[in-house]
Amino acid sequence: MTFLSSKEKMESYGEDEVPKSKSLQKHQTSIDLNEDEEVDDNPIEEVRLTVPITDDPSQPALTFRTWVLGIISCCLLAFMNQFFDYRQNNLYVGSVSAQILVLPIGQLMAATLTSKQIRVPLTKWSFSLNPGPFNIKEHVLITIFASSGASGVAGVGIITIVKAFYHRQMNPVAAMLLVQTTQLMGYGWAGLFRKYLVDSPYMWWPGNLVQVSLFRALNEKEKRARGGLTRLQFFLIVFISSFAYYIVPGYLFPSISALSFVCWIWKDSITAQKLGSGLQGLGIGSFGLDWSTVAGFLGSPLATPFFVIANSLVGFFLFLYVLIPIAYWSNTYEAGRFPLFSTHTFDSKGQPYNITRILDNKAFDFDKVGYDNYSKLYLSVMFAFIYGMCFAFLMASITHVALFDGK
Repeated sequence: MTFLSSKEKMESYGEDEVPKSKSLQKHQTSIDLNEDEEVDDNPIEEVRLTVPITDDPSQPALTFRTWVLGIISCCLLAFMNQFFDYRQNNLYVGSVSAQILVLPIGQLMAATLTSKQIRVPLTKWSFSLNPGPFNIKEHVLITIFASSGASGVAGVGIITIVKAFYHRQMNPVAAMLLVQTTQLMGYGWAGLFRKYLVDSPYMWWPGNLVQVSLFRALNEKEKRARGGLTRLQFFLIVFISSFAYYIVPGYLFPSISALSFVCWIWKDSITAQKLGSGLQGLGIGSFGLDWSTVAGFLGSPLATPFFVIANSLVGFFLFLYVLIPIAYWSNTYEAGRFPLFSTHTFDSKGQPYNITRILDNKAFDFDKVGYDNYSKLYLSVMFAFIYGMCFAFLMASITHVALFDGK
């Protein structure tokens, strides 16, 4: 990427050709620049304050350390997140974990591995196990590897359902093709819309800025101000404190993940349990001391802008405390006969739905006669609305783009 000085940028336009974009003028700041200074003209202030525009081309990126640590991190996080995904309260291990752990490992490899060149047989290629000190570019690429594995694979859910609920085995080749298709489709869409999702300076991701700050704290040398803390020192204090705090609700006392005073006071009231339970109800009057509970609905509130949190909170309140209670206590579609919140399916008598009664076991197909003789399939009111909202999200994204960027 080539950066132009402020004078060169002005000279690249004619006197009457200086850009007049209102959207850019809105975000511009008046900064006095020397002719040789590089200009950080990103329109988003948070990005300007976090992401440096400098580069050191002498630092290697695709090194032996990058490939080894990156592939191992990707595989480990993919396995761990898939394993923990089957918990009722999912435990997600993000790429930040790999970002922290690979730094000392990379530095250890840089200190111990030989720098001798190794030739690849039958080719002219060669590489070094140790091209120099472990640098920030390697660190970033390894974290990207880890992030690819940590994000999970949507197609695995289909394979799990077929095996766990229908007691069928999928052909390994078919299962692999299904997983690869769903994954590559996502990458394909991202590539098609790269101009809007990646290249646009306005398409910024707040969560990534946190990782950029962490990269800089772990890799850049910073002089500590008198009486203050460096970014690395501050990170270590928060990291140790967070670990010491989380071990209590996460491992020692998991029961404090959801505390409900309403359920404690009215122990024999079914309505109170529906209103106050933080696990199977609306959670009114309950609170959690587990960070995964706090950050469950939107991710970390420390990384998400306030307007996003406020917008989501309003929608959450209307959905959970207005729409759901009205539908449930008005017995819409016989909702009162079933639990307020459940991911299970039910028959007309409120019992778990017996899938085998509506399936043709030989052809593994829907049996219409068996369905008519058995029962309609019922969902809990919250699960039904969640399904509907998932479809609404797709149209909402189109509506959002049309309203805000359709000029």
